Amino acid sequence: MKTVHEVSEISGVSVRALHHYDAIGLLKPTKVTEAGYRLYDEAALCRLQTILLFKELGFSLSDIALILDSPQFDRNAALAEHVAMLKLQRAHVDGLIAQAQKMMRGERADFAAFDNSNMEKYAEEVKAKWGKTDAYRESLEKTKNQTEADKKSMADGLMAQFVQFGALKDLSPASVQAQEAVKALQTYITDHFYTCTKEILACLGETYVADERFRANIDTAGGEGTAAFVAKAIQTYCK
Repeated sequence: MKTVHEVSEISGVSVRALHHYDAIGLLKPTKVTEAGYRLYDEAALCRLQTILLFKELGFSLSDIALILDSPQFDRNAALAEHVAMLKLQRAHVDGLIAQAQKMMRGERADFAAFDNSNMEKYAEEVKAKWGKTDAYRESLEKTKNQTEADKKSMADGLMAQFVQFGALKDLSPASVQAQEAVKALQTYITDHFYTCTKEILACLGETYVADERFRANIDTAGGEGTAAFVAKAIQTYCK
């Protein structure tokens, strides 16, 4: 087995990132020694490679965690889809290079070369295929009979949670108030969407800062810096 530093050297993933993957349940070490050293076996390295492939294709860490932990996940089938998506990316980049060369010659570019909708559609299909976890199905079941007004009310209630975080963001993320707010958020998600385990909550915390749309919405609700504060508070809570 390899130590976290050895894995970092061969993969190019920082030790800090590997520690983060462990904290959010995305990549757990195979064994932790009595001295606290993380050790990774071949299966863990294979999972890391799959994680990096999904990241390369633009998937968020939370999406990757849901996909890899789905009972329907088939690594070989997913790798075949990775190849197809990478080919789409290569064709897209080749098209952009050709258009840039045309522009250098003073010719007008073909705007179709900038269209990456095929890749986005393919990514959504992959998420739909592999991301149907128990949480996904539970969310569908809870919301299937809801009206648009019901959905808006739930969304407003969720944003209200972040307004509360915004009022606390000058405190330490480890403060009692912040940790109580995280618990309230976890309970709200469980009551209205799906069972929010600590593993899922940790992934959500990562998404709140990694995804620009989430970060912007949360910062709009609670003020600038709220998303980062929520993420840190969640990280503390999940430890």
